[in-house]
Amino acid sequence: MNKKKILDRKWFKDKKVVVFGIGQLGGGVSAIKFLSSSGAQVIATDIKSKEELKKSLVEIKGLKNVTLVLGQHRREDFEHSDMIIKTPGCPWTNEYIKLALKNKIPVETDASLFLRLCKNKVIGITGTKGKTTVSHMTSHFLKSSGYHTIQVGVGITPVLDRLSLLKKNTVVVFEFSSWRLSALKYAKVSPHISIFTSFFPDHMNYYHDMATYWTDKEQIFKFQKKDDFLIFNADDESIFSKIQRLNLNSKKIAVTFSNDNSRDIFVENDIAFINVDGKAKKIANISDMQVMGTHNKRNMLLALGAVRAIGASESKLAKAVKSFRSIKYRLEHIRTLNGVEYYNDTAATNPGASIAALDTFQDRDIILLAGGAEKNLATDNFAMQIAKKVKKVFFFKGEYSEKLISEMKKMKLEKDLSDYKLYDSMKEILQEARTQSQEKDIVLLSPGASSFSMYKNEFERGDDFILEVEKLKK
Repeated sequence: MNKKKILDRKWFKDKKVVVFGIGQLGGGVSAIKFLSSSGAQVIATDIKSKEELKKSLVEIKGLKNVTLVLGQHRREDFEHSDMIIKTPGCPWTNEYIKLALKNKIPVETDASLFLRLCKNKVIGITGTKGKTTVSHMTSHFLKSSGYHTIQVGVGITPVLDRLSLLKKNTVVVFEFSSWRLSALKYAKVSPHISIFTSFFPDHMNYYHDMATYWTDKEQIFKFQKKDDFLIFNADDESIFSKIQRLNLNSKKIAVTFSNDNSRDIFVENDIAFINVDGKAKKIANISDMQVMGTHNKRNMLLALGAVRAIGASESKLAKAVKSFRSIKYRLEHIRTLNGVEYYNDTAATNPGASIAALDTFQDRDIILLAGGAEKNLATDNFAMQIAKKVKKVFFFKGEYSEKLISEMKKMKLEKDLSDYKLYDSMKEILQEARTQSQEKDIVLLSPGASSFSMYKNEFERGDDFILEVEKLKK
């Protein structure tokens, strides 16, 4: 990892630091608490009102050296301060961020700040999909190999709070969204070990083109040193072709699920191998992996590569593979009712992830719950896969659902278009799905879209699915 500009918390004492966005999910609150306890003079500013931020304000009530600026942002705070900490989702084109940069004020996110302050080894994980699964797998393998580890950046849990959990020999497993990665190009830091899971269109309402999306993603390895590692999915041509053209400092570990022993980690006769000093060593039996889908088995290989790079032995990893189970919201089996299986894949918030889920159940009849809010994502391939692999599809209300239906009309892929309608209730959509299901069918929540047309986030959508599935009576 690059030499850090900030080595410890002492730097913040008496510095004026602006937290740009208090928010309602805990990230801003975590930053404010950290800065206050470090002796900084904190300006916490948010365009929302006191009433809207009520829950967050209770969390920071009584903290020392914290000034609240609510319902507005003051230009002077971005012209005369020592640092700005912005929320990850705030674009770098924001007028106040541009103002700060114009005045040569460093702008950080919680992620870049964490990397600058953390003296432990960090395994960073990014990709369009697979980040959370690989994060959990990596943590499981580390713990099973005797390492102390903490997970950072998974879900909506705060980041800077995790600094207090570090021990001398802790290995950090950090899940990086592209928004969090964007700050690393200013901080010029990358994790010691980086994993790149997949790369395909997502968040096109934010990025508008794939080149800009890639620019943020590549920060996970761009500043690595010669003793660092980049573990990447060589089966993803968009990743493989780009990385092969780059002259990187770090050691590259190419992972494939295919029988290609030219790769660093590969599969042959249902056994995963790693090439070490010209010799292939067995890591684990693929049949021992208790996860569904080829994409998840490839994710497991990526995690194994990272933990092996840390120094874990093959024997301990082989045992750990047997004990890992699928995680919540990702092809999560909820219930079998009258021979029908219900699966929760709400974390599939783009078409590529949902198509991977459909491939997992290709030998079963699938009743799909799909669609939702718009992110400027393509519909043609998803529509084609629905037509080819799905027995029946029910759509959540949202602009993306409307685009999918329109695409299926245009391509003349509809099966029974007269039945297509948009549902704004999980209870109602499940009741309809149940009436169409038969023994051995799969009812699959894998929307391929975000949930903002109906829910706060995909996790709330997944919880509602679980609740309503459990309510179904025999």
